[in-house]
Amino acid sequence: MMTTNAILSPAPTGMTGDRESEWWRAVQSRDAAQDGQFVFAVSSTGVYCRPSCPSRRPRRENVCFFRRIEEAEKAGYRACLRCHPKAAGGSGQLQLVKAVCRYIEQHLDEPVTLGRLGSEFRQSPFHLQRTFKSVLGITPKAYAGSCRVRQFKSNLRAGHSVTRALYDAGYNSSSRVYERTASELGMTPDSYRRGAIAAPIRYTCGDSPLGRMLIAATDKGICAIQFASSDEELEQGLRHEFPFAHRRRDDQGMQSWRHALLERMRGLRLNLDLPLDIQATAFQRRVWSYLQSIPFGETRSYLAVAKAIGRPSASRAVARACATNPVAVAIPCHRVVESTGGIGGYRWGVARKKTLLEIERKQAGT
Repeated sequence: MMTTNAILSPAPTGMTGDRESEWWRAVQSRDAAQDGQFVFAVSSTGVYCRPSCPSRRPRRENVCFFRRIEEAEKAGYRACLRCHPKAAGGSGQLQLVKAVCRYIEQHLDEPVTLGRLGSEFRQSPFHLQRTFKSVLGITPKAYAGSCRVRQFKSNLRAGHSVTRALYDAGYNSSSRVYERTASELGMTPDSYRRGAIAAPIRYTCGDSPLGRMLIAATDKGICAIQFASSDEELEQGLRHEFPFAHRRRDDQGMQSWRHALLERMRGLRLNLDLPLDIQATAFQRRVWSYLQSIPFGETRSYLAVAKAIGRPSASRAVARACATNPVAVAIPCHRVVESTGGIGGYRWGVARKKTLLEIERKQAGT
């Protein structure tokens, strides 16, 4: 059996078109025999999956391939919570974590404690949690929470009432849960449901030093800043996050924000405070707030950020917070790099991260 670190080998720089075509056919057919040979990443969602992932197939132009899961994560992608690519074909530890995930998913309407999991899988609660976190990077409790939120969002998209969606997703009350899910959704559950039906979101697309750029905003402020190679790809990414929202392109009305962001990227308006309308967990808020304090033209390591927010052992969680940043540049996650000197990953591609850092260093004279 192969361990996690040996599941995939590094993707060659000059990967052939034949190999990519072969892998794309495997993705289209959900070929489980190819699990462990490569993973595919989807730029519009920021997620990487194994070939047999049961989720809806993405558009080919939004897909890139990696032979190593580590390479996908360094490029800024996060593991799919549906197919769990880190657990594909792995060792006994990976199989244990996979079984725990299935158990949690089947018991979302029950309080699944560490004690209960330990008894079910004949492991000490401490050992089970440590094993689970070493494989997936989160605790069983956090995994259960993410599953409930995902199911809740799915129920809302299906048109269920907020109350029904809450209880069907495994929540047993609607008071504190309502507040928590609001922060996860980026708006109130009812707004997400209609929210998806009626929430007005304006957006604009334009050229930038990083390619085509999209800025989207609610009435309260900017809710998304994205980069891609085409407007079609940008609009698809916006649809994925706000699938039923009333999205309206407003190039003229948002022209000032677009110009302001471009000036900020080029170091011309360093003290510009853009109004943001984003929600986050308490940990994400701490990370993102610190990132905004990193001076223009400077960088910090993931470990340095973790230490600065008082969580020295949470460098991987810091990397995840950077990867889930919805407003590129406004929250400068590109200024976080590896302690070893490597550039690290970036949700919008390592090449764009390098370009941003080069622009800032040149303007700052460093």
